[in-house]
Amino acid sequence: MKLIVVENKNEIGKVVGKMFVNAVQANPKIVLGFATGSSPETTYQYLINDYQQNHTDWSNVVAFNLDEYIGLEPTHPQSYRYFMNEKLFNHINIKKENTHVPQGTGDYVAFANQYDEMIKKAGGIDIQLLGVGTNGHVGFNEPPADFNSLTRVVDLVKSTIEANARFFDSIDQVPKQAVSMGIKSILNAKKIILIADGPGKAQAIKQLIEGEISNEWPCTSLQMHNDVTVVVDKAAAGLLRTSGITLNENK
Repeated sequence: MKLIVVENKNEIGKVVGKMFVNAVQANPKIVLGFATGSSPETTYQYLINDYQQNHTDWSNVVAFNLDEYIGLEPTHPQSYRYFMNEKLFNHINIKKENTHVPQGTGDYVAFANQYDEMIKKAGGIDIQLLGVGTNGHVGFNEPPADFNSLTRVVDLVKSTIEANARFFDSIDQVPKQAVSMGIKSILNAKKIILIADGPGKAQAIKQLIEGEISNEWPCTSLQMHNDVTVVVDKAAAGLLRTSGITLNENK
């Protein structure tokens, strides 16, 4: 596992954004796994800026997202499909038919059951971007997590609902369930990049880097993968015994 510590969230966006741009340029037909939430926003903005300035070609890239709320239509402003369109897909030349987000309405159970096969048919995910919850969840795999799980319907725990309430008018509007890639689905990716910023993520990062593998901290499952890069700001790295690799903005 490689650890990179940077100054702040904007620097995370630059470092991880460059990784994705380099990967797309090296393999124009790459299959990417994306995440939602506040953590990847600076990364997506970097990709948009690069597309506008350097015209990196996304037309043959295939994308799969980690998860989606149950009960929210794709047009709902808090749905993850809407988020990805607004924060990335609408601003680069990726084909919408090449972008996949789990279905949160209609026959979402059947769609979830097909999702891993869709990924497999696309050749598997080359790089999976992850955030991490304060309780160590990746995707919506809440503790205690099933490390053999594939994409499925999950119940959200109270701490996750409370954390996501800031995106809604009230906590009562936050969905209580989601469709999420499972831990096994995530570990099937060839490469994983996990990002985190802020002191609220420090305990999860400490468990990920220095803790034992435990389903009480779902993120520790990544220790079983052979190609993981963790990019965090100094606040998220605040509880670590080691500072990792520190980059400055000129590198």
